[in-house]
Amino acid sequence: MAGGLVRALIPVVGALALAPAARADDLAAVWRGKTVNILVGTSAGGGYDTYARVFGRYLGRHLPGNPNVVVANMAGAASNTMAGYIAGVAPKDGTYIGAPFSTQPLGPILEEPGALRYDPTKLNYIGSANEEAFLCIVRKDAPATTFADAFSREDVMGGTAETGSTGYLPILMNNVLGTKFKVVFGYPGSREMTMAMEKGEVHGQCGMGWSSMQTQYSDLLKNDRVALLVQERIAGYPEMDRLGVPRSGDFAKTADQKAILEIIYSQETFGRPYFVASDVAKERVDALRAAFMETWRDPDLIAEARKMNLDVGPISGEAVQALLTKIYASPPDLLAKARAAIKLKR
Repeated sequence: MAGGLVRALIPVVGALALAPAARADDLAAVWRGKTVNILVGTSAGGGYDTYARVFGRYLGRHLPGNPNVVVANMAGAASNTMAGYIAGVAPKDGTYIGAPFSTQPLGPILEEPGALRYDPTKLNYIGSANEEAFLCIVRKDAPATTFADAFSREDVMGGTAETGSTGYLPILMNNVLGTKFKVVFGYPGSREMTMAMEKGEVHGQCGMGWSSMQTQYSDLLKNDRVALLVQERIAGYPEMDRLGVPRSGDFAKTADQKAILEIIYSQETFGRPYFVASDVAKERVDALRAAFMETWRDPDLIAEARKMNLDVGPISGEAVQALLTKIYASPPDLLAKARAAIKLKR
């Protein structure tokens, strides 16, 4: 009897042992011979683009089936053009990945209800390359070269759009804290805004990532060509704290003001997010999330990032998704106040 039971169990145990391998083979078939497309929702040459191209060089190693990976740019509407394409038009088979501005996951807060042609809360986030620390920088000849001066003197700041971080972050400080920034919109990305600063079209920009400041724009720091006006944060970033750069969160006078800043600044936790469409099958999302973390921990990628002075500290897709769920569970009246705080007063 016992021997018969053992013999009966052998096929079952064998099937269980083969199941993970079979699933791995199935996933390899999903991507083998395919091209994975990473669409960057910003213009070429900026920080988001740089991170995405480094990621793209190594992702194929870690995805089942080792597919080819191509990175392309689809700028427009603060990354919502690209996000709408992936959510509604692109194939939903795990071969299209979005690399948006950090603002894009907060679309339902940043945009008017119904303004988006897709629902950012239903996308599958596969991770973030790092946390980001935003700051405002200005030319040394700007009217306000200290944050204290920004409450009485007007600096003209470049921005992508009202719904892009470079656009609404200075507006947020105007509305919540009382600064006097004037924002000029229409620049595709940080590279173009930096060129506009050098040409004298604008005095500066907000929403500049500290990691980008140290890589693409390190010459501005080395040559003392800009003033670091303020950290756009509640908790300070260690390197900027050491440099004595003030934190905008310290200027909040009420609990409501601080809560509004905390909601908007939460995007810095997912500083360089990546996502796929909501219709991508769960097992493929899980595989993409695993590959995402493995890619950013690849020793060759880390070595390249170190040479480029890129800050790499991946955050899992599960963690990004959980944070967004928490944000959207905030009281509706607080979310409404946060939405109003980033709107340009006309």
